[in-house]
Amino acid sequence: MRRIGLAVISVMARVVALPLLLILVGGCATAEDLTAEDLTFLPSSAAEEAWEALVKGGHVALIRHGNAPPGGGGDLPGFRFDDCRTQRNLDDYGRAQGKALGKAFRSHGVRVDRIMSSLICRCLDTAYLMDVGRVERSLALVPNSYGLPPDRLRELREIVSTWRGPGTLVLVTHGFTIQPLIGIIPAQAETVVLRPTPSVEPGAVVVGRIAPPQ
Repeated sequence: MRRIGLAVISVMARVVALPLLLILVGGCATAEDLTAEDLTFLPSSAAEEAWEALVKGGHVALIRHGNAPPGGGGDLPGFRFDDCRTQRNLDDYGRAQGKALGKAFRSHGVRVDRIMSSLICRCLDTAYLMDVGRVERSLALVPNSYGLPPDRLRELREIVSTWRGPGTLVLVTHGFTIQPLIGIIPAQAETVVLRPTPSVEPGAVVVGRIAPPQ
């Protein structure tokens, strides 16, 4: 009887602990099943202006890559461009964000005329998962450990400031690429919409920001 009683207590403890565990991990147990349909974009006036500009065309969408822990920046020792295993990569959440971004562009009716990405895997994966056009690779979107080198910054400003459309230019890149261009570091999977200003430094102005899909 004592053994039976202990077995019942053990089973009951597991049953009670399971919901508690799911609460504590915040649903991480099902992260691998996360899809674009599970994520939403928080509404805001800045986001509305941003989407309107993208639909209008002739604007630039600067997108920081999806969630790639740890989010503070940097890559593994021995980093190589040609080996994603040596890099920080998207997790399941980041991959779902990439798909959600593409779905949102399509549902809003945004015409993407060109999409360019950093050569680093977390950016390329975000761009490919968006599935809004043929992805081009650009070294101008790749920072080094000190930020964006001056020659790459000049090239990036030229790319942004001379964009005319008629559709949208999408640039998938890093926080340390975006900061020297417009002075802010967006969240991972955040979109910053720019209006090109070829005759005015730094070559573009911020129209609005679209918070990451959550």
